[in-house]
Amino acid sequence: MKKKVAIIHDWLNGMRGGEKVLENILDLFPDADIFTLFLDEKKISDKIMAHKITSSALNKYRFIRKHYRYFLPLFPSCVESFDLRDYELIISSSHCVAKGIIPPPEAVHISYIHSPMRYIWDQYYMYFTGIRGIKKSIIKNLAYKLRVWDVASSMRVDNFIANSNFVKQRIWKYYRREASVIHPPVDTDFFQPELNPKKDYFLTVSALVPYKNNQLLIKAFNQLGEKLVVVGKGSERKKLQKMAGGKIEFKQDVSGQELKRLYQHARAYVFAGVEDFGISFVEAQACGVPVVAFKRGGVLDIVGHEKTGILFGNQTVNDIILAINQLKEREGDEKRRFKPSEIRENSLRFSTDIFNQKVKKYFLEIQ
Repeated sequence: MKKKVAIIHDWLNGMRGGEKVLENILDLFPDADIFTLFLDEKKISDKIMAHKITSSALNKYRFIRKHYRYFLPLFPSCVESFDLRDYELIISSSHCVAKGIIPPPEAVHISYIHSPMRYIWDQYYMYFTGIRGIKKSIIKNLAYKLRVWDVASSMRVDNFIANSNFVKQRIWKYYRREASVIHPPVDTDFFQPELNPKKDYFLTVSALVPYKNNQLLIKAFNQLGEKLVVVGKGSERKKLQKMAGGKIEFKQDVSGQELKRLYQHARAYVFAGVEDFGISFVEAQACGVPVVAFKRGGVLDIVGHEKTGILFGNQTVNDIILAINQLKEREGDEKRRFKPSEIRENSLRFSTDIFNQKVKKYFLEIQ
């Protein structure tokens, strides 16, 4: 008799990396039911919508759905309200509160962690710098309560899976729990190199928010005088556009085909922030493109320094400039030039097939 399976996912209001992981887990458990805090049916794939989906009480209110991030303090009690009594296997896909569900005592609970809650742990000061007065006191108190709940609810998980070694370290740091590492799937069949592409710009694909450190890239490329294409949107977009010189171009809402073409024609993919994993690093490498990035976070699982990219040691404009100049030197030396075929080969470690094999093996071993 098949086990009845429930999958808990924080929210379903777009198709990002976490939702791609969810889709692949659903391939292994085609009869699974899904539980989520928020659901926007128009922004979710048919593959996910084919399953029975239960949303929280908060999803009934349009205002809350639109401004859901402001209601974070309500999320723990909402995720705990899901009735999972009939399920024998529970899988939480969590970057916020999904791991905090209350499983029945006889059920096995596996949690795939995309990241512990950034805004209450390692990114707390980045998110809330500059806040003063009563608002600061309120946020400080709420963050404390959420940390207590986050640690306590981690005890309800039988086994953790981390999406990178960087996330594995943070699971241990905050929860004192071990985790297996299974990297997210990347569509390396879709992202492929183009034969003899014209390479005339550098590329970054990123949410335009403070912790991504895009301002460092803007300052560096203003000084370098090199062309940079920035793909993304977010709260810092206008600020970054005002900083940008004439050789920096902004794009948003690009199609999959356009994104692939942007990767293929880039001299390198550049990034100055810290990613939990970094699917865009793999997408760029799948297109045969070297990565220039800060030497911390998920990129360490993906990019080999001076093998498939260049990793700089400090988040400074000067370090970025030095790394770009190092790349340019290699471009002019045929013997030291990065080889697209080798970069592409490196990316295949993160293919959808590899992910499915690892997840299938993992669940077979724990049952």
